[in-house]
Amino acid sequence: MTEYIEYDLLIVGSGIAGLRAAIESAKQNDTLRIAVISKVQVMRSHSVSAEGGTAAVLFENEGDNMESHIYDTIKGSDFLADQDVAEKLCLEIPKEIYQLEHWGMPWSRRKDGKIAQRNFGGYSYPGATYASDKVGFFEMQTLYDTCLKFDNIEFFNEWYVTSIIHDDKKFLGVTAIEISTGAFYTIKGTALIIASGGAGRMYSYSTYALSSTPDGLDMAYRAGMALKDMEFVQFHPTGILPSGILITEGARGEGGYLLNNNGERFMKQYAAEKMELAPRDIVSRAIMTEITHNRGFIHETGVQCMQLDLRHIGDDILKEKLGAIREISFKFSNIDPAKEPLYIRPVCHYMMGGIHTNIDGATELQGVWAAGEAACNSIHGANRLGANSTSECMVWGKITANMAVNYIANAQSESQFPHHLVDAEEKRIYDGIFRGGGKMNPYEIREKLTGILNDKAYVYRKESELIDGLKKIRELRNTSWRRVDDHAQEYNTNFINVMELDSMFRVAEVILLGATYRKESRGSHARIDYPHRDDNNFLHHTLVYYDINDPIMKKHPVTITKYKPVERKY
Repeated sequence: MTEYIEYDLLIVGSGIAGLRAAIESAKQNDTLRIAVISKVQVMRSHSVSAEGGTAAVLFENEGDNMESHIYDTIKGSDFLADQDVAEKLCLEIPKEIYQLEHWGMPWSRRKDGKIAQRNFGGYSYPGATYASDKVGFFEMQTLYDTCLKFDNIEFFNEWYVTSIIHDDKKFLGVTAIEISTGAFYTIKGTALIIASGGAGRMYSYSTYALSSTPDGLDMAYRAGMALKDMEFVQFHPTGILPSGILITEGARGEGGYLLNNNGERFMKQYAAEKMELAPRDIVSRAIMTEITHNRGFIHETGVQCMQLDLRHIGDDILKEKLGAIREISFKFSNIDPAKEPLYIRPVCHYMMGGIHTNIDGATELQGVWAAGEAACNSIHGANRLGANSTSECMVWGKITANMAVNYIANAQSESQFPHHLVDAEEKRIYDGIFRGGGKMNPYEIREKLTGILNDKAYVYRKESELIDGLKKIRELRNTSWRRVDDHAQEYNTNFINVMELDSMFRVAEVILLGATYRKESRGSHARIDYPHRDDNNFLHHTLVYYDINDPIMKKHPVTITKYKPVERKY
């Protein structure tokens, strides 16, 4: 039996984008009833894991300039970014850096007292504004503290949102499970902001929190919204072995070297100008090429890898600027980075794709916006530059909030609420999953699914492998895995895990389909069988719509304002 509650604005997700949206909404209208709904406690949102920085031009009088940030972002995207969106990001983010400071953000400082910035891959100037190597944690703490000052923001911690309710034209509410009690709710609302983050736990080797599954993407997909550019998955060059935990790009920004088994800084062969600070897609491909040519190391777990050398930086600087990395190295690899190199390998780190939105974060369903990594407003194109992700979360958290508040103020009378859709969703998840008769172990199926993506859609791809991966995903999906052994009501994480797997199947299919149909190499999507970028045939975004039989694929134009695509060299 579903229970009904109602708010004006629903925000699904409590990371940087969600919290920034909540603050802006509450500032704009203190009578709005705002619900922030998250399947984890706020400060366990994956945004706390961001390490290296937030990109912004702060000191134009010192050589950096807005145009360089815009062009670096577009070039880094391999010219698939919508250029008007990239420009909007770069123009707006400096205001957000100072706004965070006014709210209490402890930015690292230069000796002259100004906010410090470090080098990051693909940038012409040091533009990553940082707080040691814990920028995400400090940004989240600052935003959460600020949220608590507003009486009209209410947090729904540990609630799992399962679907979007609409009348084919506009948003009307969501369905959700309160994890602590197992109760099933319908939360009515006038507007929705989806800020549910990325979905990198679809890969077996990943920097993401275990909660980073594609629930938000899937509920938008099932509600008729397109997923865009999902073939573009970013692999960060430096995931520490064996865990895959992120070693921030800031480690290379502070001077770290990448070494092969000959002791060579091999990036001179691939990006002589930028070396270790080339964009992530280029560095990841370089690492995998070195490994292919037997110039890598064999980790004690048997995995082939390369080395990240920080010894020359010195223990004092490591403690001051890379303290978290130093701690991670000790705890998860039993290595002191001041004395020994770290073993690293490219690891799933970010989804350039997401829910299709316009420049203002609006989706194709009236009353619904998306912000942060869950959204694809096409800032990042085929490859994101490091430190632009937290920038995007801040900027579009604010933008989507303003749009949603204005929409709510002008909303027309409510449509007839489609209770039959709530009933259908309740039947789908309880009869189809909770009381399912599956014979297979869903955790083993999940492990196989993540392994397929890691094997078939990794740094280098080819058609035969992608098609094989798609076939295997579909075969797995058709096995009898819908089974929940734990029938408790309270904190039934077994139920939630199997619900996550249900979403993972649909979104994994979209990733593999997009990668199969894009017969070129662009940014993070590197095809062995189509090694060159093909602007004549593939300078477009990929849209995928849900259909009960097979996904429907469409093309969407790239917005090019003044930067014509050229060969991408570093």
